[in-house]
Amino acid sequence: MMDEKYIDALKALSEPNRLRLFWLFLHVDECIAVAEAMDIIGDTQYNVSRNLKMLYRAGLLNHQKQGKWVFYTLREQGEPHCKALVDSVRFLPKDEFKDVTKRCLQRLSLRVDGQCVIGADSDVWQQKLNE
Repeated sequence: MMDEKYIDALKALSEPNRLRLFWLFLHVDECIAVAEAMDIIGDTQYNVSRNLKMLYRAGLLNHQKQGKWVFYTLREQGEPHCKALVDSVRFLPKDEFKDVTKRCLQRLSLRVDGQCVIGADSDVWQQKLNE
């Protein structure tokens, strides 16, 4: 019987917002808070948390709670087939992700000492978007 983790990883990456998020983990920053992901993707806390949890359950991300923040980080892959799957996302054309990359860089620029300090959909974020 086929191992469920292969199927879970492929399913996790088959949804556009999850694919965008995972691509960002590979290209922009290996650590993103849920609040940051909400602003980057422009979706609700429920949907973003669910998407990140699916990537976590598929073995693609780690997560850690620090105070009120939950951070997800890229999980190091050891198995060749897992590395190949991650590389297949890594080598997707950057042009396909330019808008979400721009939003990600804008949102991460609001960090203080490398830490997320601003909640989702804040006035500071709205001002940043309008610059």
